[in-house]
Order: sequence, then structure tokens, then C-alpha cells
Amino acid sequence: MTRVAFLGLGHMGLPMARNLVAAGHEVHGFDLVPAAVETAQAAGIPVAASGADAVAEADVVITMFPAGKHVIEAYRTELLAAARPGTLFIESSTIAVDEARAAHALALAAGHRNIDAPVSGGVVGAENGTLAFMVGGSDEDFAAALPLLEVMGKRIVHCGGPGLGQAAKVCNNMVLAVSQIAVAEAFVLGERLGLEHQALFDVVSQASGQCWSVTTNCPVPGPVPTSPANRDYQPGFAGALMAKDLGLALQAIEQTSTDAKMGRLAQELYAAFAAGDGATRDFSGIITDIRDDRV
Repeated sequence: MTRVAFLGLGHMGLPMARNLVAAGHEVHGFDLVPAAVETAQAAGIPVAASGADAVAEADVVITMFPAGKHVIEAYRTELLAAARPGTLFIESSTIAVDEARAAHALALAAGHRNIDAPVSGGVVGAENGTLAFMVGGSDEDFAAALPLLEVMGKRIVHCGGPGLGQAAKVCNNMVLAVSQIAVAEAFVLGERLGLEHQALFDVVSQASGQCWSVTTNCPVPGPVPTSPANRDYQPGFAGALMAKDLGLALQAIEQTSTDAKMGRLAQELYAAFAAGDGATRDFSGIITDIRDDRV
């Protein structure tokens, strides 16, 4: 049994923490949002009075925060000083590569260990313990974290040194955004050409256009009963989160002087989508903007 401090008990963090409890680990949580605290306590997870209290006796600290600035601030002002020497910090927020490397340096300077381990798979993956983890850090720290990651996820990939888990996440989500837009455009074009949704799905899902955005996250109701399109685009993975991730991708594109025209365009389209009602809808709901000629 490992004593884990889990900070950030939102839509993703809480089910991840619950899976750790179900696997026999001792989990102590913390969150700044009262509603999240109440939900965690109702789920049987003890919640500390502060982040420092949560990490004080932990073997492993997992953070799932909204943005990199929150990670850096929490590390600097509270968590690193409160943790026991040699504590393993697993940073599972989606943040910029340079922020992940800064967090890693802060942890090491304070006498701790650190990996970046952002996730893919959404709330459903968090609930089912089928998340994908993209991990950056040393071989030794990856091996130490692996038993916990395997409880919360199904696919765990060691991508290299510090920050490279976040690099993989940025690249993956850029591919996802571009493909989701392309699939949405294809279905709208099919509609205007007179194709039934099911007919187009039956072709594309078994042809060279096959991809996750078709077979799992199909943006039209019907062909994939479990897709968000069949529940009025309830996320899933909200448009605001995709816009955030693409902002990180754009930052990386500019820092590396990469000629990524499709990535830039996807960021522009999802920023506009999230500025409207797409902020709280599944990111596949961008098809409504395409259908209404708003992109």
C-alpha cells in the first residue's frame, strides 16, 4: 500500500483517486473548490485542510491542476517544503513543456523526485481506469510511479526525459484536433451532397479515413451510440479544454519555429468555438459551427 496525496479532485482527479483507493492505496485529497471537497468526502476520500497537510506524510503526490501557473505556485509556496525528502511528485495536469521542466527542477532542488504524466482519455477513461499516460522523467522515477499509473490507466508510455510527457500530449492533441475538424467537415459535406450519416460512417470507418474521431467520437448522432453527439455534445472533453491544449501547442510551435499550418488553424478554430457555447460542449460539437458556417 502506498500513501498518496491527490491534489485536484475535479472531474478527472476524483475518479482517478477513487481507483487508487479501490486498489488498496491510502489516499488523502485536497481541493480548493468546496463542491469538489464535498463530493470527495461523500466518495469516502479523506480531504486535508490544506495542500501542505495532504502531502506531509505522503509517499507520492499527484497533482491535477487547471494550468501550469497553478502547479508552479503550489510547488514553490507550499507543497515541496511540506513533503518528506525524496517524495515522488507525479504532475498529471496538462501544462506547457517548459512549465513541466521548471516544476521538475524545483522538485529536484527541494530534494524530491518528479515526473510529468499528463493523461488522455477524458472523464470516461478516468472513471474506468483506462487512461493513457504520457510520461517524462528518469527511468528510475518512471519505474517507481508505474504501479500507480497502471491502476489509473491502461496505456502508459515513457516518452523520455523531463517535459517529454507534456511534449507528447501537445503533439497528440494537435493531431486529435485537426482530425476532429476534418471529420466534422466531411460529415457536413456529406450531408450537403445527400449522403446519409450511417452510409458515410460505414465507408470511412473501414477505409483510409478511419480514425478515433470517426470510430469513437463520431460528431453526428447515430453511427456510434456512445459518442457525445448522441447526448447533445455533453463532454467528454470540453471545447474549452481543447482550446487550452491547442494554446499550449501554439506556444510550442512558436518556440520551435515549426511550420505547422494545420495546428495553427485548429487552434484558431477551437479558440473561436470555446469563446461561444463550445466552452462547455464536447469538442466534437465543433461540427455545429462548421454546419452553420461560423468557422
